Amino acid sequence: MDGAEEVRVTNTPYCWPAHDTGNIAGTRLARRSRKARSLSTSSASTSSEYRRTQSLHGPSPVTTFGPKACMLQNPHAVMHIQDPATQRLTWNTAPKSVLVIKKIRDASLLLPFKELCIFLTEVKKMIVYVEKKVLEDPAISDDENFGTITKKFCTFREDLDDISNRVDFIICLGGDGTLLYASSLFQESVPPVMAFHLGSLGFLTPFKFDTYQSQVTQIIEGNAAIVLRSRLKVRVHREREKGVFLTNGDVDSGHKTAYYQVLNEVVVDRGPSSYLSNVDLFLDGHLITTVQGDGVIVSTPTGSTAYAVAAGASMIHPNVPAIMITPICPHSLSFRPIVVPAGVELKIMLSCDARNTAWVSFDGRRRQEICHGDSITITTSCFPVPCICFRNPVNDWFESLAQCLHWNVRKKQNIFSSEDDF
Repeated sequence: MDGAEEVRVTNTPYCWPAHDTGNIAGTRLARRSRKARSLSTSSASTSSEYRRTQSLHGPSPVTTFGPKACMLQNPHAVMHIQDPATQRLTWNTAPKSVLVIKKIRDASLLLPFKELCIFLTEVKKMIVYVEKKVLEDPAISDDENFGTITKKFCTFREDLDDISNRVDFIICLGGDGTLLYASSLFQESVPPVMAFHLGSLGFLTPFKFDTYQSQVTQIIEGNAAIVLRSRLKVRVHREREKGVFLTNGDVDSGHKTAYYQVLNEVVVDRGPSSYLSNVDLFLDGHLITTVQGDGVIVSTPTGSTAYAVAAGASMIHPNVPAIMITPICPHSLSFRPIVVPAGVELKIMLSCDARNTAWVSFDGRRRQEICHGDSITITTSCFPVPCICFRNPVNDWFESLAQCLHWNVRKKQNIFSSEDDF
């Protein structure tokens, strides 16, 4: 089988060699034995294990990432919040598997993707996981020379296959959207993420692909700087059991309560209606205000530099434990963006006198309608996304502000010459 047996994971139906597509009977058996599990839901046991308490700093983040990675503990941490400059990644045992996320339908990424996969498979002898739809690209499937490499891959399908305990770390090729997509695949512990800047903006992707071999080797050897990007744990509770119409026209007749892990932001807006959005905002059970406008953004510090800053919010470093609330085109001059502690619980509901329904999206995906009686509960998640830094969390962030957003860039003021009169 050309080395495929070394890659095959026999104790789970979720992984199979990419070339083993003809085994229809085995596939049907796997479908029958697989318990239906959507990556957009979280088990009840997890929520009970990490029980929330009222805290100004939010829940302590889990510092083990995937099967093998963890963060080195700093004995001099202040208030149980580790200094960002001391956050380092280490491995309990050497990593053996890697998930490669590639932006779909981007021809410019084909060559870097192939080079990286050959390096990981042939040189580093690692098990490479790739999404099934990536290998269905004709530019990859029709490449006979690359075909021998793809036979050694393990494939998976979004929302169907659970790879949470199979991947030691993640490599993203593309823009910031690839990192958001990688986050959505893991609803609990997220393996360390190494993101290469091969997209348009690259605010969250600090690595250049020119020297990928030495950089990947350094990460595999361990002891790299990381930044813990907090996520939002979102619960959407529906008053009545009904199908949810998604933006692609499909109907999700799933559970009455759905859970999501959000890296950037939760956006509640008025959708296609011409009326103002009219939603009530609760904080720890108390009504804070009613949002009248185009909608409201609830974001993480990571998301503060995305939609929130475009709506007039401040930019917050990812290590600050906070949640941002930013109105979208509010019908009030005094409704300004605010920052609340990470430990609070927010709830958003349609006002009883709202003229229309609202729509909600999570990191720009899974857009769905919210009706009267439905509620959206948002807290800080215990499961952050550990992003590997190029230098360190502080320098990387300010470098991104300068290079991507051109923060505080202006023509410099001329100095006085010796002949000038003061």
